[in-house]
Amino acid sequence: MSDPFIVEIWGEPAGVVLRDGNAFRFHATARPFFELDGTQFTTPGHARLAAARLSASRVGAAARA
Repeated sequence: MSDPFIVEIWGEPAGVVLRDGNAFRFHATARPFFELDGTQFTTPGHARLAAARLSASRVGAAARA
């Protein structure tokens, strides 16, 4: 078992990444990151990037509303 990676976006917790075989699985801990819950990534960095993009798209959508 490997150590978990905590994913934070702008200082706010988004989730935890755990090694799952040869991949890394994202486990969301807050909205809006539940969309990524259970998604596999090749690196923990890719999981963080996906969470950051999701967060940015939500902020952009709220600004347009």
